[in-house]
Amino acid sequence: MSITYTFRIEGMHCGSCALLIDDVLEDLPGLRSTQTSMKRARTVVELGPGGATPADVIAAVRELGYTAHHLS
Repeated sequence: MSITYTFRIEGMHCGSCALLIDDVLEDLPGLRSTQTSMKRARTVVELGPGGATPADVIAAVRELGYTAHHLS
């Protein structure tokens, strides 16, 4: 069973930013899907059991120079 989490992302300036975030998040263990929208300043990830956590998502986004806040 997987869980879907939504994060607000600060610092994105263009569609390439969203693609970069998705590319990095795809490397997280247990990630089932990721969809980042620059227009909505959001990323939605689906994480499987025993893999990455919301804190891992936040850390991965931070390493790219953006800020992520867990919403749900």
